[in-house]
Amino acid sequence: QVQVMEFGGGLGQAGGSLTLSCVVSGSPGIFSFSPVAWYRQAPQKQRELVARIQMNGATDYRDDLKGRFIISRDNSKNTVYLQMNSLKPDDTAVYYCNTIYQRTNYWGQGTQVTVSS
Repeated sequence: QVQVMEFGGGLGQAGGSLTLSCVVSGSPGIFSFSPVAWYRQAPQKQRELVARIQMNGATDYRDDLKGRFIISRDNSKNTVYLQMNSLKPDDTAVYYCNTIYQRTNYWGQGTQVTVSS
């Protein structure tokens, strides 16, 4: 059984930084063979892709977040990080971690990020 868990949400200030963590566990080797992505959903808005990292470390980002957000992974810890810099109130949302394993999507429960101006 695959489990996806997010950590690190909370209150941030505009211009500051927060780092989220996502731990993927379950089937042996799942983390090494699965892409992991961060999504976010603001109130009354659709869920949107923030960033994705492939098994080989290749990354892609939502265009308007390039240069501010950084996604990385530590395979030894089964963890993907999302470093969020120069925070803006518009970054306020629930952030979800996602992985795809054997053609099945797995989601975490989400972690709230609130950025005050």
